Amino acid sequence: MERLDAVVIGAGVVGLAVARALSMAGREVVILEAEDAIGTHTSSRNSEVIHAGIYYRPGSLKARACVEGRQLLYEYCAKHDVPHRRCGKLIVGTDPIHLKELQSLKSRAEANGVADLVPLTREQALALEPELSCAAALHSPSTGIIDSHALMLAFLGDAERHGAMLALKSAVERVRISPQGFELHARGADAVLCSTLVNSAGLRAPTVAKAMEGFNINLIPRELYAKGNYYSLARRSPFSRLVYPVPEPGGLGVHVTIDLAGQARFGPDVEWVERIDYAVDPARAERFYAAIRRYWPGLPDGALLPGYSGIRPKTAGPGEPTPDFQLQGPVAHGVPGLVHLFGIESPGLTASLSLADTALAELS
Repeated sequence: MERLDAVVIGAGVVGLAVARALSMAGREVVILEAEDAIGTHTSSRNSEVIHAGIYYRPGSLKARACVEGRQLLYEYCAKHDVPHRRCGKLIVGTDPIHLKELQSLKSRAEANGVADLVPLTREQALALEPELSCAAALHSPSTGIIDSHALMLAFLGDAERHGAMLALKSAVERVRISPQGFELHARGADAVLCSTLVNSAGLRAPTVAKAMEGFNINLIPRELYAKGNYYSLARRSPFSRLVYPVPEPGGLGVHVTIDLAGQARFGPDVEWVERIDYAVDPARAERFYAAIRRYWPGLPDGALLPGYSGIRPKTAGPGEPTPDFQLQGPVAHGVPGLVHLFGIESPGLTASLSLADTALAELS
């Protein structure tokens, strides 16, 4: 049986960041990806936002990794010419009853180390974005946008330059944990043995963990899918910044983001689904209009066109408290050389470099 050093399961943005960190630390790395290309699921089907670190519970891994990862990501993009822009974001309260919630968000952000949020009156917000409608807002100058695919290609390039290898169409079907390491059986390939294994399979991370003979099944979270649909605007964007309403249960509300070409898109909503399906129903756009018109009353009828969808890897269901990222290393589960990454949804892209450093520390 061929002996490998380190294997990373999953070539999404976090898996590639982990492979990069391992290879740059001198490890021999093989990346196993089930699909025929990198980053085909959550990593490329999101809002492509560099988050500041506002929303997450202080002290949580989400908060720490987002704030640290945001700084690392801006530095990385500048050094490696990854297309991005620090465009800023407005979080808007559309009713005076939202003023308290905006203040609470500012306090939470400050507890997370985000000290640059600026409260805006209605008049100040409209001076920045004249087509906006709100009672008050918060301005986040640290928020930005990024080309997620270019970022993943840069991570992969770094990893490959340090000797890492990528194997596509290599879905892991079974893993046996033994004193000698991890015996991996991937579709269409001979079994291999490795000493270090990182499960960064995204949506399928719990499924991969359940395929590990000898791993404590009680430590594996549920595998739940929350689909988010996006709709493109059939006209020029009315905003130069991102615009988010105050958060809602299960997500951050139907917000407007802009891509690097200036195209506006609205979403995502929250649709709990049983299977991975990226079809976008044009009829769902109808429920977007009322939500968007709370902060942009000028949205014309029929202006939303089906764009794309993504699926968030959830470990808790509707109505349940939002869980933290789960990075399970040997300290948590007792298996040397093994790291699981569960529930890495937003802000996983922003946090990718920080999560990779944390995973590397768990394995050292």
